[in-house]
Amino acid sequence: MRNKILYIHGLSSSGSSSTTRNLQALLPDYSVLSPDLPVAPQEALDMLWHLCELEQPQLIIGTSMGGMFAQQLRGYKKILVNPAFHVSEFMRTQIGVHEFLNPRRNGETHYEITSDLCDAYQKVEKGQFSDITEFDKENTYALFGTKDTLVHGYDEFMSHYEKASWFEGEHRLNLEVMRSSVIPLIEKIMAKGFR
Repeated sequence: MRNKILYIHGLSSSGSSSTTRNLQALLPDYSVLSPDLPVAPQEALDMLWHLCELEQPQLIIGTSMGGMFAQQLRGYKKILVNPAFHVSEFMRTQIGVHEFLNPRRNGETHYEITSDLCDAYQKVEKGQFSDITEFDKENTYALFGTKDTLVHGYDEFMSHYEKASWFEGEHRLNLEVMRSSVIPLIEKIMAKGFR
């Protein structure tokens, strides 16, 4: 049975993003699971918990908004890349209809940010750092881009965890950053054994 990595995408994206494809190409010995997240945050979090219980991934990777969701999945090894712990604040500046950046499995091409949706995200974000276990402190890593102009979660991450590093790059991951920073960290974590 192949090892499994759960990849959680960011806002406006989908499970078929280039990051998912690059992860799978760079890690041919792993199965990369990458669902399309529901737009409603509690529904997304519930779906992720269900998927984790069903698939038991050895590692979870979340980027941006996906990092906020990944951080809350207690009991799993995790890498948070440029985590957007307060995506609701950004969303409040983006009220209206937006296009998904990548194809979604259900064929949807647009989604709408409303004040109610922002409130729902704020509610999910509110208790996101509660119930952190010693396992989580030991097995949660973060990568931050030195040129990320969208989110700045380093200080908040370090107030709860210890293992963070920087990479030369922006908010979104590209193939070069994945090769130089993400893949070596995955290999280091996986070499430590399973959960």
